[in-house]
Amino acid sequence: MKFCSECGTALKPDSEKKAYVCPKCGAEEQMEAEIIIPRNNKKQDKIVVIGKKERKLSVLPQTKAKCPKCDNATAYWWMVQTRGIDESATQFFRCTKCGHTWRSYS
Repeated sequence: MKFCSECGTALKPDSEKKAYVCPKCGAEEQMEAEIIIPRNNKKQDKIVVIGKKERKLSVLPQTKAKCPKCDNATAYWWMVQTRGIDESATQFFRCTKCGHTWRSYS
């Protein structure tokens, strides 16, 4: 990272001018070598909480939780940060008997 010799602000590369440009005072400094700035404009895929293959795996931890569908007493559980970082995570449960999935907002 380069800084402006006049005002100390971080310089930004400008590939058209082949120079580093200060966004604050406009000072320019020539680049020693050409820098290629990669651009990633791909849209992100939607988030999958648990995929179809993973649903059949039984590697998740188990806890005592009553299934609302079949009244089984044990369930697999996992936690996912589905809301803002300043809010608590959402806890998911999956019945070990019937596979019904539900969530608990803590």
